[in-house]
Amino acid sequence: MENSGKDKDKDKDNDRLAEQYDIFANKFKELYLSEKDRGIEAMSVALEKAREQLTTLGEFSAEHGEVLKAYLDRDLEQTISDAKWLGEEAKEKLNPARLGAGALSSLASVLELTSNTVHSLLNETVQTLTYKTGEITSAGSLTCQPCGQKVHLKKTGHVPPCPKCDGTLFYKGY
Repeated sequence: MENSGKDKDKDKDNDRLAEQYDIFANKFKELYLSEKDRGIEAMSVALEKAREQLTTLGEFSAEHGEVLKAYLDRDLEQTISDAKWLGEEAKEKLNPARLGAGALSSLASVLELTSNTVHSLLNETVQTLTYKTGEITSAGSLTCQPCGQKVHLKKTGHVPPCPKCDGTLFYKGY
């Protein structure tokens, strides 16, 4: 019976950490969007400001703040990596030879507005990120590195072990 109580306490702690991750992510978004600069440096500054502000307000301890910052930073890098892949797909699918002049002109205007920001963020992302069992991440699909089994998280939570092979290392997609 004693282990059952410990398990419930651990589940509560895990749920609380997942809630704190969402609070941290929302504060980061608020701070990042309030600035003009949208580069990788602005992301780092917003991450640190969010950690400092929420720690000061008592939302979580300094230690949890560092952990949450690392998790969100990792998730942002994965999102950038996914955007790079999508950009490459868009280049291939939206080949100018396939589009009419009007559509091409409209598309060029939209792409020009976002290209510099995305380009600077994408250049900073050079490695595939590994997610480990026990870490916190946002909703998405995790693919077990050893066996390829997909695990779907519907909300922020801890990365579980692979249900197929008990693997502990995953790649993430959205």
